[in-house]
Amino acid sequence: MSRLWDKGAPLDERVLQFTAGEDHALDERLVSCDVRASIAHAQMLQGQGLLSAADCGAICAGLAALGAAHARGEWRIELGDEDGQSALERRLTDSIGAAGARIHLGRSRNDQVLTALRLYMREALAQLASGAEAVAAALDRLAQRQGTIGLPGYTHMQQAMPSSVALWAGGFAAELRDDAEGLRAVQRRAGVNPLGSAAGYGTPGLALDRNATTRALGFASTQEPVTAVQLSRGKAEAQLLFETTLLMQDLGRLATDLLLFYTQEFSFVALPEAYTTGSSIMPQKRNPDVLELLRGRAASALACLTEALVLCAKLPSGYQRDLQLLKAPLFRGIDLCGQSLEIAVPLLDALQFRAERVKMDPAVHAAGEAYALVVKEGLPFREAYRRIAARFTAGGK
Repeated sequence: MSRLWDKGAPLDERVLQFTAGEDHALDERLVSCDVRASIAHAQMLQGQGLLSAADCGAICAGLAALGAAHARGEWRIELGDEDGQSALERRLTDSIGAAGARIHLGRSRNDQVLTALRLYMREALAQLASGAEAVAAALDRLAQRQGTIGLPGYTHMQQAMPSSVALWAGGFAAELRDDAEGLRAVQRRAGVNPLGSAAGYGTPGLALDRNATTRALGFASTQEPVTAVQLSRGKAEAQLLFETTLLMQDLGRLATDLLLFYTQEFSFVALPEAYTTGSSIMPQKRNPDVLELLRGRAASALACLTEALVLCAKLPSGYQRDLQLLKAPLFRGIDLCGQSLEIAVPLLDALQFRAERVKMDPAVHAAGEAYALVVKEGLPFREAYRRIAARFTAGGK
């Protein structure tokens, strides 16, 4: 199979395996975005008089057909293609003939893949934000069902203040909604259009209308100057992964609380068997594996973020092949976060707090009693604090 850049010299198969890596597999999820961007690019070329109406029509129809066929599973990107961008152009040219060879005018695989990635990230960000809000809504439902049940509030892993299911669930719900807002904030970086910057230095001699593709693809703005495009790579990706890391940490802390509450020593909560697994050796065991994996995946999210940050840390300006490696941690981070949000909703809907098992030390009301002395007797808080503290010292009641 010849590649777009082939000039006749053979390529060592080991070089292809090493340089293409897993790109051909990773790019499967970008095909629909690449089709959208390529159609917008072709229409812009026609608008600028750089592509005939007939060729533009053939290209757009051919791209739409290829996108639909890919969605049906009728073709896949091959290792010999190197990447999805090359696969799409090769198949387009095979399908419609010479007109397909005109689509690459005014762009490079560098800006082409980044455009598809940003379109994909914009969709993923919206889905993850909605997923975070769905988990918050499940916590709201839990609070509505069982919010009046009292819980001890802990500091330093000691019972400290009175709380409730409503307060506990409400705190996590508020933070998950904050995570959703953090994800939406990434749209600022993902919402700039890199298409037409080509290999990073524009298209000398071609009168492209980059704002036309910005409008057609729904980007907020056109990225300028063209030399900023490659310098910006990794920023939206890392910001997305940073926000998913914060979100996964919130899910991990939620899971940690529930794992503690699920122990036999606490038994504050019950889970149906459909959301627990069994032991291969201990017949009596039901294991909260979902919660353990939610907790553990916070580490995986951080690993994805770290990989993305380190990849770009000391790159020079312009395109470098290292940037290809950003896709793996980006997609992995998006997937593990999306899967975690998806399982958290039904798990929370199935969760039940066991009011009869919740035991609170009367001492959790100590701070409230100190406040009551301040209100009733007008004492300085520190004096009220000392009076109440005296009741809990050795020998004091």
